[in-house]
Amino acid sequence: MNQNQEKRTARGDGGVHLPDDTIVELYWNRNEKAIAETDRKYGKYLFTIAYNIVHDSMDCEECLNDTYLGVWNKIPPTRPTIFQAFLSRIMRNIAINRYKHNTVDKKVPSELLISLEELDTCMVSDPSAQEEQVIRQLSDALNAYLDTLTEREEFVFVCRYYYADKITTIAKMLKISEKTVSRELAAIREGLRAHLEKEGIFHG
Repeated sequence: MNQNQEKRTARGDGGVHLPDDTIVELYWNRNEKAIAETDRKYGKYLFTIAYNIVHDSMDCEECLNDTYLGVWNKIPPTRPTIFQAFLSRIMRNIAINRYKHNTVDKKVPSELLISLEELDTCMVSDPSAQEEQVIRQLSDALNAYLDTLTEREEFVFVCRYYYADKITTIAKMLKISEKTVSRELAAIREGLRAHLEKEGIFHG
């Protein structure tokens, strides 16, 4: 583990964290303590999102700084209803842009793809000999689809299919019922299937 990874592992762990509403209020009042509190509560989580995309610790730290700057510039006027989802969307977009900038010709990392059983009916079953091209097209289509979702929908999707969180865990994080999470996941999967069909990647 390098120095950046050690530092990141040490941050975001333990201690008593401020409620999200309080942190958002700090941003709203232009209090720079907001960034420190965000990093303390969500730094490790955001670092993980970045690392799963760019696979470079130094780039992750830069993505993290850019994310905090982005949050600072968006609040106000935006007042996010689900702060963690708001953060994850900003980080994901920044990390993907960094990845595209750094690795124009490299194969898309497997972490950007979805391979869980629940999504089998949305995925290409026979990618043919041009596997790398199909993987890249699928990744681009998936990221484009995520951009059409609301913050909450994207958060549910990423938690379930990116981090393999249990439905009960997602429900507790969002303070909603498990039935609601399952219903939203089903709608999101159906939307993804339709999007892939439209892009010519999946044929039902």
